[in-house]
Amino acid sequence: MSTSSSGPHGAPHPLARTSVVFDLDGTLVDSEPNYFEAGRQLLARHGVPDFSWSDHEEYVGISTAETLALWREKYGLTAPLEELLAEKNRRYLELAAAETHAYPEMRAFVELLHAAGVPMAVASGSSRAAITAILRGTGLDALLTTVVSAEEVEHGKPEPDVFLEAARRLGVRPADCVVMEDAAPGAVAAHKAGMRCVAIPYVAASADDPAFATAGLLFPGGQDEFTARAAYDWLVRTAPSS
Repeated sequence: MSTSSSGPHGAPHPLARTSVVFDLDGTLVDSEPNYFEAGRQLLARHGVPDFSWSDHEEYVGISTAETLALWREKYGLTAPLEELLAEKNRRYLELAAAETHAYPEMRAFVELLHAAGVPMAVASGSSRAAITAILRGTGLDALLTTVVSAEEVEHGKPEPDVFLEAARRLGVRPADCVVMEDAAPGAVAAHKAGMRCVAIPYVAASADDPAFATAGLLFPGGQDEFTARAAYDWLVRTAPSS
C-alpha cells in the first residue's frame, strides 16, 4: 500500500500535499430524501401542508438553521428557531437511523484516498449529531474521523467557515485542500476558502449554475456520472508539485 509520503522507488506520492474535505448530504450520502421528509413533517405540524420536493430543492446546500430561519419568515412560523431546530433534528435523526446509504462510488473514492494516506475531513451544514449518526450508520466513521458541523462555526455555507475550520483541524493549508460538493452554496464556499472543488450536482438542473463554474472538476450528471477513479486520477493529475 502506498502512502502520501512516498510513491514508487521512494519518490514523493503525487498526493503528498493534497487533503480532501467532503460535504456530507447529497455528496457522500443520499440523505436529502430524509431531510425533505423531516422538513415536510415539521411544516405540516406547523400549518404548512403542501411543502413539495421542488420546494425542498431550493434549500439544498443551506444549513438546517439557516433554512429554518428562512421558513419562519416565508411561512410565518411563530415557534422559536431553537424549538424548530430541535424538532427537525429529532425527526431527521429518526429517519436517518432507519436508512441512509452512502453512494457506492463515493465510498470507493474515500477508500482510495485512505489507502493513499490522504488526510480527509467532513464539513457539513448538518448538526454534529446527524453527521455522527450517518457516518456511524454507513461505516464511514472508521475512515472519516475529522468532522466539522455548521454548529461549530460562525457562518454556514456559502461562507467558507466550515471548510477553513476543517483545514485547521487537519493541520493543512486551505490551498492544499480539495472540496467535494453537490450544491452551489458549497461550491461558493470552497472558492471563498481558496480551495479547489470537485462538483457533483445533486440537482441536475443546477449543473449550469455559475457557482459551479469555479469548480476544477464538474460531473454535470451528478452521482450517475461520478466515478472514484475519474476523481482520483484528476487529483493526481492536478496535484501541486512538492
